Amino acid sequence: MERTFIAVKPDGVQRGLCGDIIKRFERRGFRLVAAKLTQASEERVKTHYADLKAAPFYAGLCEYMASGPVLAMVWEGRRVVKLARTMLGETDPAESKPGSVRGDLCVDIGRNVIHGSDTVENAKREIDLWFTADEMLDYTSCAHACLYE
Repeated sequence: MERTFIAVKPDGVQRGLCGDIIKRFERRGFRLVAAKLTQASEERVKTHYADLKAAPFYAGLCEYMASGPVLAMVWEGRRVVKLARTMLGETDPAESKPGSVRGDLCVDIGRNVIHGSDTVENAKREIDLWFTADEMLDYTSCAHACLYE
């Protein structure tokens, strides 16, 4: 089983989309193992997006992510990193397919509602940045046998 980091960005929290997003992941069969509503510090956001430091939108992205509440989550499941990225849609909502989070809920690339880890390695790094080991739960879902062979 893999774990991935998913964050509902300030625009998604402010628009009341957290429940819909959680529902999509639950319906897909992924297991929520950590979640918290938090106000991210600019330092944490800069560390999180360090790989984008040279991008022209980096400063604005960091400022925006630190501007309001973020719902930080860790989801677990088989191939969850790849499948979650598909569920999110393209970074630019205009390129996202209907049925994806961004395809259904977003208009502008600068307010694209959600972040999801792009690799297993980045998921581990992001999870460790946002959560302590004590905040992570380990349990067996009663739906496990219905989802996996």
